[in-house]
Amino acid sequence: MADEAKAKGNAAFSSGDYAAAIRHFSDAIALSPTNHVLYSNRSAAYASIQNYTEALTDAKKTVELKADWSKGYSRLGAAHIGLGQHSDAVSAYKKGLEIDPNNDALKSGLADAQAATAAATRSRSAPPPSANPFGDAFTGPEMWSKLTADATTRVYLQQPDFVKMMQDIQKDPSNLNLYLKDQRVMRAIGVLLNIKIQTANEDFDIPDAEAEASSPSPSQSERKRAAEPEPVPEPEPQPEPMEIPDEEKEAKEKKAQAQKEKEAGNAAYKKKDFDTAIQHYSKALELDDEDISYLTNRAAVYLEMGKYEECIKDCDKAAERGRELRSDYKMIARALTRKGNALVKLAKSSKDYDRAIETYQKALTEHRNPDTLKKLNEAEKAKKELEQQEYFDPKLADEEREKGNEFFKQQKYPEAIKHYTESLRRNPDEPRTYSNRAACYTKLGAMPEGLKDAEKCIELDPAFVKGYTRKGAVQFFMKEYEKALETYREGLKHDPNNQEMLDGISRCVQQINKASRGDLTPDELKERQAKGMQDPEIQNILQDPVMRQVLVDFQENPKSAQDHMKNPMVMNKIQKLISAGIVQMK
Repeated sequence: MADEAKAKGNAAFSSGDYAAAIRHFSDAIALSPTNHVLYSNRSAAYASIQNYTEALTDAKKTVELKADWSKGYSRLGAAHIGLGQHSDAVSAYKKGLEIDPNNDALKSGLADAQAATAAATRSRSAPPPSANPFGDAFTGPEMWSKLTADATTRVYLQQPDFVKMMQDIQKDPSNLNLYLKDQRVMRAIGVLLNIKIQTANEDFDIPDAEAEASSPSPSQSERKRAAEPEPVPEPEPQPEPMEIPDEEKEAKEKKAQAQKEKEAGNAAYKKKDFDTAIQHYSKALELDDEDISYLTNRAAVYLEMGKYEECIKDCDKAAERGRELRSDYKMIARALTRKGNALVKLAKSSKDYDRAIETYQKALTEHRNPDTLKKLNEAEKAKKELEQQEYFDPKLADEEREKGNEFFKQQKYPEAIKHYTESLRRNPDEPRTYSNRAACYTKLGAMPEGLKDAEKCIELDPAFVKGYTRKGAVQFFMKEYEKALETYREGLKHDPNNQEMLDGISRCVQQINKASRGDLTPDELKERQAKGMQDPEIQNILQDPVMRQVLVDFQENPKSAQDHMKNPMVMNKIQKLISAGIVQMK
């Protein structure tokens, strides 16, 4: 958060919003009070609004925190110059040069401080009335209007350093002595005094509008000289060295270098040269810690290398840093997904999958990525399978089934279901347990659950006839007599003499014939018709164009009806419609 506030301060400083820069640097200092760069930056911001007292306080704090940092003395010297403490400024710059003898900013600042000291000495030795004979020309609002009216000085007013010099002179005319070497200032003096000031380098011809209109045309040499651009004066160094732009430039260079390291790491990764890839990504992180892709990429390499703990650490750091930097949600989701992948690799028990599943779920809250969702589903499936493997115990399963049988005999069906369910958790491939639980569900009237268990029983062991009797019984109680009849007949293929299934067939035929004879009461007929119309098979029969024509023929064309009755498939469907109460034979 301190880095974020610092970045905002740098941006505000660069845009010239010094008040905002001060606020942001102050926020950063509150979060990181021992960071010397923050005090240095705020000192520059204070100096830019000419609050040199605060600039000096921050500069002193900078030097106190980092006595071997030359930039701090540059700040200190600038603040002293702003306060007119020229000898102190000289001392500050000299100390900075002892640390960094080749620092151009310190050299320039020292020269300015020494010049200011000499000028101040001369100013103090001269009589006050004549210390600045031009001082009156720089007072009052007329100064700015005159400078704006002149074509040459109007251009200078667009130059911040020139404006600052004019403000300093207007504030204290004695400051004029500090800027007499600047040709722009000399030009301004000529405009304000309406005189021609000649220097060693150039004649400053201050044009008068009326005089220029009546004057003869200039000579060719004069026109040529006037057309030539004026030499750009060397700007006076600002009271504060521009440390912020230098820092931004250095940061950009580091980011560019970091990107190059990342590209080199990517190339090494593709070549399966994982050690080299790790080195490049690590170097990129050293250069730029505000791009979490370096961490996620390194985590990917660790994942490939089987170094799962290192992968997890990088992913955690990437997610944490990403939230601090307010990075793209997709990047944070990528880090969490990669962590989930590593946790899956480390999972040895069903409980180990819990962390991976939780991590995938967090990744999905950041960004709904289909690949992450797929990995979550796979982890949940793997956990379930592992739980079954860990819980699998055929011996305990048999014990639980026997307990369920005891409760079934006592007609305590809920308790029996509880033990049958536990038995199936211990051994999910035992058809007898499904058959027994189906019987319990049937007794309790839970027909859908009973039907499901009976079908699972048949699926596990098609030759186990109990499964067919359970299924047929459920279908009979659901009044699906045709389906129950088919189930019993299928069971008889495995045990032709099974009395339970033979009895079941007899009951089904009786109910079917009852409908065929029209012996159903009105309430029974309505109930059976309503149930039949909900049956998808009955719906398909009624929607079949062939069967619809058959039904019409039964009513209107007896001869055709007799032909239809010779077709077993047609008669089978007719019989189903009769059983459902949809069709009645008279």
